[in-house]
Amino acid sequence: MSSTLAKIVEIKAKMTWTQKNKATAHHLGLLKAHLAKLHRELITLKGGGGGGPGEGFDVAKTGDARTGFAGFPSVGKLTLLSNLAGVYSEVAACEFTTLTTVPGVIRHKDAKIQLLDLPGIIKGAKDGKGRGQVIAVALTCNLILIVLDVLKPLGRKKINENELEGFGVRLNSKPSNIGFKKKDKGGINLTAICLQNELDAETVKSILAEYKIHNANVTLRNDATADDLIDVVEGNSLYPLYLCVK
Repeated sequence: MSSTLAKIVEIKAKMTWTQKNKATAHHLGLLKAHLAKLHRELITLKGGGGGGPGEGFDVAKTGDARTGFAGFPSVGKLTLLSNLAGVYSEVAACEFTTLTTVPGVIRHKDAKIQLLDLPGIIKGAKDGKGRGQVIAVALTCNLILIVLDVLKPLGRKKINENELEGFGVRLNSKPSNIGFKKKDKGGINLTAICLQNELDAETVKSILAEYKIHNANVTLRNDATADDLIDVVEGNSLYPLYLCVK
C-alpha cells in the first residue's frame, strides 16, 4: 500500500509540473491512466484471502435501487438514515463514530430502496488517507446523497465531490460516447466523428499502451477527454444522480 501511495504522490507532482498544451497532451494522458490504475489498487484489498472493492465496508445489495449517504464524519448521515429508515446504531459526539457501512431500507410507490450510511470521507481519501476504500461502495449506488454540516464551510461540498470523482464516481454526468473494441491485430485504429480538442492518435495510443492494449478500434462520437477514454477502458466508473442536503 505504501508504495502505491508514493507512486500516486509522484504522478500527481508530475502532472502539476507539466504544462497543459497540445504537445504534452499524450504525456498527461499516460499519467492519468497510470493514476487511475493506482486508484483502482487502493480500493482492491490484497492478500491471501482475495477480496474485492470495498470488502469489509460493503453490504449485500437488495431492493430496486441503492442510495449512498456520503460526507465528512459527524455531519448527520446516520441520524438522517435513522429518521428515514428507523435504523439504530451508536451515535456519539466524536468523529468516525460509524466505522462500517450501515444499511437501511425504505419503500416508495412499491419500490424497495436500500439506503447506505457510508463511513466518513476525509480530504485525501482518494489517495489512500483514512478509509479511502469505502468510496468504492459508492460505485454500487444509483444515487449519491452528499450530507453537509451547515455550520462548516461550504467548500467541504467540493472536497466530497473531488474525492468521489477520484474513484470514478461521475456525479450528474453522462458517459462519453466512445466506441471501444479490442482486436487481435492491426494496431490502434482511431475514428473521430467530430472535432477533438484533447484526444488525438498519439494520446489515445499512449493511454491504451498503459493498459497493454496495442490492438483496438476506438471511435470518438463526441469531443472526449483523456479521462473519458480511461473510464471506458477501466469499465468501472459510475454515473449516479447526485443530491446534496445540509
